[in-house]
Amino acid sequence: MSLEFIKPGAQVLDFSPSRSLYRTLKQNTAIAYASTDLSGDFISDFQYDITTIAAEDEQYDLVVCYHILEHIERDHKAMQELYRVLKKGGVCVIQTPFKEGTIYEDYSVKSEADRLIHFGQKDHVRIYSVNGLVDRLTQSGFTVDVRYYNEAVDNYFGFKPSEKVLVCTK
Repeated sequence: MSLEFIKPGAQVLDFSPSRSLYRTLKQNTAIAYASTDLSGDFISDFQYDITTIAAEDEQYDLVVCYHILEHIERDHKAMQELYRVLKKGGVCVIQTPFKEGTIYEDYSVKSEADRLIHFGQKDHVRIYSVNGLVDRLTQSGFTVDVRYYNEAVDNYFGFKPSEKVLVCTK
């Protein structure tokens, strides 16, 4: 997570955080860090459903949403909720697996085996394209900046080669 997003006094919400990010941000006494994971598979303070986040409007300065939206059937509702809980001027950092072309989703694909074939993981419900996800986020009210990181220059962030991260502001 880039330090440009971690400001003293910030209210931060992190969906299904990695253990290393959780430990680092939880120890940062300059921010109010909260994590959430509905599945119970990750360290978390809450179990928020991303389509109905149990938080006040405009509560968070920063929301981290890495590898979440591709799991959510009602992603439009999730995006509306992310926008709702984000303060004006706040940032929501989003990353998912991406493919070229358009978004691929097929809600008739239900079995884990079929989802693995169609979406590359047994619990995914779609594969986004960068432009498709930007369009959906923009429709939800966000201003979106697509950032491209490459391993040779930006590897200190731990990104894979040619990683794309969407920085969404309200």
